[in-house]
Amino acid sequence: MSDTGILTVLTLATSVAIIALILLELRSALLMPPWTARDRDRVVNAFSIVLIGWFLAAAVSAWLGAYRAAPGEMPTIQYALFTPIIIGAWLIWRSPTIGMIIDAIPQQWLVGVQIFRILGGIFLVLYAMGKMPGVFAWPAGTGDLLVGVLAAVIAVAYARGLRVNSNLVMLWNILGLADLIIAVATGFASSPSAIQATAFDRPNELITMFPLALVPAFLVPLWILLHIASLTKLRRGAAIDKKPPHGVAMSHM
Repeated sequence: MSDTGILTVLTLATSVAIIALILLELRSALLMPPWTARDRDRVVNAFSIVLIGWFLAAAVSAWLGAYRAAPGEMPTIQYALFTPIIIGAWLIWRSPTIGMIIDAIPQQWLVGVQIFRILGGIFLVLYAMGKMPGVFAWPAGTGDLLVGVLAAVIAVAYARGLRVNSNLVMLWNILGLADLIIAVATGFASSPSAIQATAFDRPNELITMFPLALVPAFLVPLWILLHIASLTKLRRGAAIDKKPPHGVAMSHM
């Protein structure tokens, strides 16, 4: 199999696996009240349409070369990157239904599913093969490997210690978001476009081409939204913990 074929299989398989895991977890997490079977089906169906539609739109756009920019041209991939983040973050923060869904999903799952971030190690392989600039591959590849490995460790620690290890979840989320921000910044700086600032001798062309364009167009915004969901769940849990028990409140009335 060619290098492009291997990249295609890895990228598509990772994307499809994450979509499947999200839908399976939703179906499992919404089994308990107040969710009815009808509510659960409606949520799963809605998420199926959104996630699969988003993935297909990103894949087809990447296949058609919509994210490629020549030197001197403005990049276009930022629209695929930031639009779902803005919409998704707004829904997480403002939608009561999304809030209830986040409450139902275990924190350790929100963390553990990001073990798939180890896919970023492929950037280091491509750098070693002379196909990707080090200014992007080193921070993005090592950061993703670290965050992916720690995702499994932190998920297990939280499951065993719950709120005792909530600070670990917070720190891991900060690390994960920092990794993605650095990857996005170095990706823009090293890719051919009007804003390219480095790696002129070895421009980061692959990240704007199919299949790797799915990383910034689908996987990165999905990872960021999962981080936001995890942090939101931590905040909501802390707010609940600060509320006095009903009996205590009544005793002071």
